[in-house]
Amino acid sequence: MSVKKWISLLLFSASVLPALSQNRIVVHGDEGQYKISRNIYGQFAEHLGHGIYGGVWVGKESSIPNTRGIRNDVVAALKAIHVPVIRWPGGCFADTYHWKDGIGPNDQRPKIVNVNWGNVTEDNSFGTHEFLDLCQQLGCAPYIVGNVGSGTVQEMSDWVNYVNFNGISPMTTLRKENGRDKPWQVRFWGVGNENWGCGGNMTAEYYANVYRRFATFLHNYPGAPLYRIACGPSGTDYHWTEVLMRDAGRMMQGLSLHYYSVLNWNDKGSATDFNEAQYAGILEKTLALGPMIDRHIAIMDRYDPEKKVGLIVDEWGGWYAPEPGTNPAFLFQQNSMRDALLASTALNMFNNRCDRVRMANIAQMVNVLQAMILTKGSQMIVTPTYEVYKLYTVHHDALMLPLRVTSQQYRYGKDQMPALNASASRDSTGVMHVSISNLDPTKEITVPVDIEGVSFQKVSGQILHADSIQAHNTFADPHQVHISAFQDFSVREKEVTVRMPPASVVVLALQ
Repeated sequence: MSVKKWISLLLFSASVLPALSQNRIVVHGDEGQYKISRNIYGQFAEHLGHGIYGGVWVGKESSIPNTRGIRNDVVAALKAIHVPVIRWPGGCFADTYHWKDGIGPNDQRPKIVNVNWGNVTEDNSFGTHEFLDLCQQLGCAPYIVGNVGSGTVQEMSDWVNYVNFNGISPMTTLRKENGRDKPWQVRFWGVGNENWGCGGNMTAEYYANVYRRFATFLHNYPGAPLYRIACGPSGTDYHWTEVLMRDAGRMMQGLSLHYYSVLNWNDKGSATDFNEAQYAGILEKTLALGPMIDRHIAIMDRYDPEKKVGLIVDEWGGWYAPEPGTNPAFLFQQNSMRDALLASTALNMFNNRCDRVRMANIAQMVNVLQAMILTKGSQMIVTPTYEVYKLYTVHHDALMLPLRVTSQQYRYGKDQMPALNASASRDSTGVMHVSISNLDPTKEITVPVDIEGVSFQKVSGQILHADSIQAHNTFADPHQVHISAFQDFSVREKEVTVRMPPASVVVLALQ
């Protein structure tokens, strides 16, 4: 070998070995303590744009195949990702919604104006019975958000009675007149939405008093104990969390948190036409959610060291400018490989904090913001985010396995972040799953995954990857971003060395 080639080899080794040495994932396979609640993979369906009408509900007379007015294709797609819980009817819509407008014969339901989302008129054909029918078709839990902003204690108390009571009362009589004999026994109830903003512009101190009043009259009926979720903070409003836990923590089972990954609220940017700087910026915003949650958890721990109150991240996701040519109030946006990495990163963070994070509801399920599904007339496609949720079904109700991630940095301009993030679990059959995200859009990363405390004999994998970070599925090309088998790994004793393509999500199964 010539001196020149020898020097070149040394330089190459010097550049590669440090990167390899700083990438490592150590999974403590024998130290699991907390389960990852399936409800972390929850959905959110608001009366917003075509999220309900056209997205979920087409009516019983529609030529689009449906069951009692609910789209069959959407139900089938959501069943495939085992949707565990759906939050409804909002969102800001919840605190203008009066539930009695949405029951009874459709032709007798009053039309309303959706003042939050475009001042469009709704006919109320999708109401309580239809939502709970959707949940029953999916086999998932309903999460109903009550009207605190413009409603009354009596109104929400009656709603709980209508839905949950199996005895004789004016509300149960009304329910039976509307065709439902047995109660649905809905467990999850949100006491208002964003009451610091569109739900009433309240202070934390005022809302804490309002919450206690409402919670007092939301009764547990036989067989239907309530999980009351108080309106929590927006992002970094730690004062809100402090006040709610201090003044009302003993009367709640959950406290919500809302956070969106947004570059600039005045110029949100395109969902598909973006550069690497915008890509890095969104993922940096997403990673900021982890330490933010930790600060809220630290406050909750002071007032609730036994962790009785769950942190419910019931609105989160990417928020971009609406697609050109669509109603800007309908918040219809496309969904790219960038969003898949946003979702995998956030879900890894939720999984790793499952001792306190008990539910999360991505915004939103169909046709709105970071959706699972997009529809256009009779057509339906799934998004890259949907594919991440499909990959991550393996974590539902599995035992979270603590891990440690050491990662090289992904840098672009002023943005700097760990290129790798991960979470791990063991399911009821003993199979371990490790989900890993490579956020670097330009570099393949080789990472050893050490499994400590347990042994395994077989490894398999799946991957979500595309030719570009802007790649997305369209009605003309619905399968551009999809899951495929992954085999680019090697196994040596208790170590799996994974070679991850740029901007990819890999899930390993070890058994």
